[in-house]
Amino acid sequence: MKFIYRYPETHGTGQDMLEAGPVDEVAVAAEAAGFAGLAFTEHPAPGAGWLEAGGHQSLDPFAALAFAAAATSRIRLLTYLCVLPYRNPLVTAKAAATVDKLSGGRFILGVGAGYLKGEFRAVGADFDERNQLFDEALEVMPLHWAGERFSYSGAHFDARDAIGRPMPVQNPIPIWIGGNSALTRRRVAEKAQGWMPLAVAPEQASMVRTAPLGGVEEMAGQIAAIRQSAAVRHEPIDVLYPYMDASLLADPDQDVERHREAIGRLEEAGVTWVSIGGTSTSAKETLGFLERFAANYI
Repeated sequence: MKFIYRYPETHGTGQDMLEAGPVDEVAVAAEAAGFAGLAFTEHPAPGAGWLEAGGHQSLDPFAALAFAAAATSRIRLLTYLCVLPYRNPLVTAKAAATVDKLSGGRFILGVGAGYLKGEFRAVGADFDERNQLFDEALEVMPLHWAGERFSYSGAHFDARDAIGRPMPVQNPIPIWIGGNSALTRRRVAEKAQGWMPLAVAPEQASMVRTAPLGGVEEMAGQIAAIRQSAAVRHEPIDVLYPYMDASLLADPDQDVERHREAIGRLEEAGVTWVSIGGTSTSAKETLGFLERFAANYI
């Protein structure tokens, strides 16, 4: 089991996101503590109402991860997650290849189709086209990363005899897809290297436009089915699960055995990575959490 640290999400506008700690210092501390990955999400233009009602601030994940890469040497770098329909897929492919190249092959492109209609409008993307645009990106990005000439006509772009250079270190860069739907799991089995199920309550699932996630046993069956379907590609399928128990995030020294048992059940179900979301509001608190979590779980 590997652990990935999600940089603390600052909700609302009452404070600045980076009050939770300088990105480079947090990245170095997470790596030293034994975390295998560091993650940032994206919201380029969220609605003010959404943000004030509990939404969270974000950095540009590619820029933040590149900054973290310069301060570290081992930790993997994950967009958790990048909304593919927001941008031209070749622009996304170039950003991903850049971070992978500069980090020595440590980048993972975590992606989703998106759910905030207002943000789609703000960036000029058609919400109703998001699945078509998502599938186009899954097809064309590996062509860009291969470093050979390619042509591809999409809904809003036409790449003729294009080439992506310099190539990333990894070929292809691992793509992990977020979501709980059968469509998401099929995409993972056919074209990706990882699945990121969302641990959301049924009342929240409709808001983020995905299916509710069942219990661990049901998820274990879904993981096994994905891996069986993907077996023809001879690629391992990683599974990243967000551990959301508020008591652990508040105090990693409490109920340690209970949390260890819960994480052990996730591992038995086929989960290979667990994400731990930061909730701290100061650098001291963030660095202390990383140290205490590592002592108990890594």
